Amino acid sequence: MSHESISPAGPASPSAGHPDHPAGSRRRGLLRRRPALMALAVLGLVAPLAACASDKPADSTGSTGSTSAAASPSVIRIGYQIILNGDLVVKNQKLLENAFGPNVKIEWKLFDSGGNVNQAMAAGSLDFGLVGSSPVSRGLSSGIAYQVPWIHDVLGTSESLAVKAGITSLADLKGKTVATPFASTAHYSLLAALDDAGVAASDVNIMDMEPNNILAAWKAGQIDAAYVWNPVLAQLLADNGTLLVSSADMAAKGKTTYDLATVTKDFATKYPAAVQTWVDQQNIAVKQILAGDQAAYDSIAAEAGISVESAKEQMKGMIYVDAADQASAAYLGKNVGDNLYAAAQFNLGLNEITSVLDAQAYQDAVVADFAAQAAKG
Repeated sequence: MSHESISPAGPASPSAGHPDHPAGSRRRGLLRRRPALMALAVLGLVAPLAACASDKPADSTGSTGSTSAAASPSVIRIGYQIILNGDLVVKNQKLLENAFGPNVKIEWKLFDSGGNVNQAMAAGSLDFGLVGSSPVSRGLSSGIAYQVPWIHDVLGTSESLAVKAGITSLADLKGKTVATPFASTAHYSLLAALDDAGVAASDVNIMDMEPNNILAAWKAGQIDAAYVWNPVLAQLLADNGTLLVSSADMAAKGKTTYDLATVTKDFATKYPAAVQTWVDQQNIAVKQILAGDQAAYDSIAAEAGISVESAKEQMKGMIYVDAADQASAAYLGKNVGDNLYAAAQFNLGLNEITSVLDAQAYQDAVVADFAAQAAKG
């Protein structure tokens, strides 16, 4: 898909793994394109975040459950992806629709990647979106005016480097073709893994591909490896692939990646109680997952278009965190902001972005207040 400029982005065609598509897709990234072209596009995004990053919501309190019409917009636009986490539970069980009532329309818009989500948020086409942590750091660095009020999941083995027979080390990737969605958390982890192994990215033919295209290229023998996420990752491994490096491995080396929720600063400022209600429903969903509630597995399997058994197995590679833990310094309270700043510095060092804000700007963009309030409810 094109990322030639930042323009309004509607929902992408059904992802692989979605009921309308046989393969499986998702996420992330600001401008999934070559660095030289990316730099040109990034310069024209939106006004710098630094001017507004410290503006926290005026009031982040709000009751759990329904929100009064006076405190709510008439429409809430949500960019989601087929990722096996609580967002799919919220959508499938209509938790937001039930919480807000008939006076608020909930619009769910499906995207193939966080690159398109970032574009849509920069263009004002979404209120909430699901974006990986590396592309969130890119978005903040380039000036997208949004905040992070929630962590959908922490990536582990659910996002990994799958390789074909004969490749047993990262050094073996020299001269080989590796696919990954550019500017995604998978791309970030691939580059970090190569860097850690002392392999120059320029020695590897790294191709920009959406997950569903990765699956097709793998089967056609056009690629030797791919850093990608479930459900496509599971399909590559089932097709004689071998897991070489996982995002859990990279987290152990200090390169943790997350799937994060973003909300525009404009929406959070106007409707803090609505943001609170949104977070409350996400907390209900993640508690279902943590409790092993069958309803959560059923919901996720239905939205992803996979069996319940496959959903359970693939979800083992992700870490889910409830509101009480998210509000702590280990997550939204400090570490996520630190992670976003570190990711921005890493991407700058690889010439993937053109500038980095000061560390406080990334901390200010991460808001723990909503999770803290949800934990009380």
